[in-house]
Amino acid sequence: MERLSGDYYVHQGATDRALRRYRAFLESPGRKPLYPQEAECSCRGCSFDDVRHARDVLDEVLRRLPVGPRAELRRQVTRLDAVYRGRTLPDPFSDSRQWRSEVRWRRRPAGGGEGG
Repeated sequence: MERLSGDYYVHQGATDRALRRYRAFLESPGRKPLYPQEAECSCRGCSFDDVRHARDVLDEVLRRLPVGPRAELRRQVTRLDAVYRGRTLPDPFSDSRQWRSEVRWRRRPAGGGEGG
């Protein structure tokens, strides 16, 4: 699916990288809220610095995968999404500040650097 995607951000290895990035962000020690960092640039490599981009990639992959693999990946992502909602704060101003504010993982404030 990645090889045939045609999407600049969904390339070979992007699913694995996005899933690892999402997990790593959520495994940060402590109980303080986490704030995603903004990516320095939007190239394929740097864009994953923003965990919300990693989640965007996972969303795109979930749309394109066949039923069986989609269900398996969706189970993993759903568990991570629950942790993400618990470790980040809602942003009441995301409609005016955030690109793609309609997706729930983008409705969280970014703090420049990760951590609480």
